Amino acid sequence: MADIAVDDVLIRELLREQHPELAGLELREVVGGWDNQMWRLGDELAVRIPRTPRAPELLRIELEWLPSLAERLPLPTPVPLRAGEPSTLFPKPWHVVRWVPGEPADRIPISHPDSTVTLAGFLKALHVEAPVDAPVNPQRSVPLKDLVGHFEDWFGYTAMGSGGGVGAEVRRVLEAAFAAPAWDGPPVWLHADLHPANVLVEDGGLSGVIDFGDMCAGDPATDLSAAWILLPAGAAGQFFEAYGGVDDPMRERALGWAAYRAFGLMAIGKAGEEGRPGGKKTWGPAGRSALERVLAQAAH
Repeated sequence: MADIAVDDVLIRELLREQHPELAGLELREVVGGWDNQMWRLGDELAVRIPRTPRAPELLRIELEWLPSLAERLPLPTPVPLRAGEPSTLFPKPWHVVRWVPGEPADRIPISHPDSTVTLAGFLKALHVEAPVDAPVNPQRSVPLKDLVGHFEDWFGYTAMGSGGGVGAEVRRVLEAAFAAPAWDGPPVWLHADLHPANVLVEDGGLSGVIDFGDMCAGDPATDLSAAWILLPAGAAGQFFEAYGGVDDPMRERALGWAAYRAFGLMAIGKAGEEGRPGGKKTWGPAGRSALERVLAQAAH
């Protein structure tokens, strides 16, 4: 796949081959993405095509599960509408999905106060008991303490691994999350990758949620970390009140997950600043802002 030029010419040929009625629509590449490249197709559609080894499996999960879940979610999502099959033109599956307008929150942060309740309502609608055959994600469906090795890597990479200061404060947050009682309810549906590049903003407000490839069953605290990862400072209290039913252990676990995500964003942002492959310059500032909110919460 690495030697195939994935460009608008290829996208047009794939559409002519498998969905000819869409092949005449305007194509515009969308900058960004991680596992998949995307082209906007006309005004209402987009083409997503894999560019990492794990991307085809993520697309399969979206194709199988997102259409039925999206029916009850109160925000727009990129529901797969057409499946693209592997062919001699391109040896991997690809999708035509619904286009969701807005700018990613790593470029334009959420600022509208109504977004707090909007996000809580979205997650409340999503977090229903998952079926027994729902996907299980090795980095999202597990207790946070199972990922301690990732923290150590990121501590070192972001130069926070030793001494006092911020590194010590973060470790206290993590220790509290590790010690909190585990989720004892049934596994619920999770988006499992709620960070600023995966939500969209219009006029300062949350307008859509994208990239459901990591969706899986697990502890709702994994997603509730969005209270600090996505929302402005001071919004977490209103968010949890609107979501409802959040006890102290769940809040502790969610705060730990928020620290985990903040460090991940910072590490990927630093890689972008250094010009390393896969780095995203806009993720660093988003991660640092999120970490500030985490530590402010922990100080209360």
